[in-house]
Amino acid sequence: MEETVSSIKDRQRAAARARLEKEMSERATAARKRRQRQAIIGSALAIVVIAGVAFFVVQAMKDDDSTEAAAPGASTAASTPASAKPAPAGTAACTWTPEEATPGGSLVKDTGGLPPEFAPNTGKATLTMDTSLGKIVAAVDKSKSPCTAAAFEYLASKNFWDNTKCHRLTTEGIKVLQCGDPTATGDGYRPTDGTGGPNFKFGEENLPTTAQGSLYPAGTLAMAKMRDPGTTGSQFFLVYEDIPAEALPPQYTILGSITSGLDIVKKVAQGGTDDANQPGDGHPKTEINIKDLTLAAA
Repeated sequence: MEETVSSIKDRQRAAARARLEKEMSERATAARKRRQRQAIIGSALAIVVIAGVAFFVVQAMKDDDSTEAAAPGASTAASTPASAKPAPAGTAACTWTPEEATPGGSLVKDTGGLPPEFAPNTGKATLTMDTSLGKIVAAVDKSKSPCTAAAFEYLASKNFWDNTKCHRLTTEGIKVLQCGDPTATGDGYRPTDGTGGPNFKFGEENLPTTAQGSLYPAGTLAMAKMRDPGTTGSQFFLVYEDIPAEALPPQYTILGSITSGLDIVKKVAQGGTDDANQPGDGHPKTEINIKDLTLAAA
């Protein structure tokens, strides 16, 4: 009997993990198609560039036949490309990949721009999420996740999360409340909840490295993403109970840890889920809405 129960729990944990990784598979497919189109365009541009370089080399060789060689010590250095600029002291270079809405795929909320190219990688910050059930506060260390913190500061300045629902609750295997989808608004839930994000993606950072125990202990504030790397956006999850190491891989950025309000998340968890996705995985029955979210220096 114990083996049967254990087997059921193992399957539930595996299913919950698979659901978390596959939640936005449509967006991943759309993103791959877009990258393929970009690759084709890039290949065509590369051919043009190579042809141009070949023409330049031929002309330069012709010029060498009729002119003297450059004097020793003459400067031949080219200017440093903007993308290769070293990050100023106290900052980290961040790469923001533009994201576009795709039919049947990503639901993008345009912010009208991108976060700054360089983000402070020192200092502490406080994330405050004012919800319909009270305030949830988390401590953020910018030295560990500078680009994620910069993304939050930018999106918060655009009121990105205001009046959105925490759209997903899991109570089997992975114990998390997931929020951050800008399309999860209004009355009730839609089939598309969980596929929304901003007009950019960025890479993962501050991944857990503990070999044993829980990689994501209770109180962790971490970022959701798609299967492929570099697909972190605006969605995040609040861990209300230690997640077993085998239930969730160390692929999700840890932004901070909850310092107050974890009881609110646990209250939502106690209310259960409507099992919209599968048993133990769906919309929280106890609705929780984000009224305002800020990230400020601690």
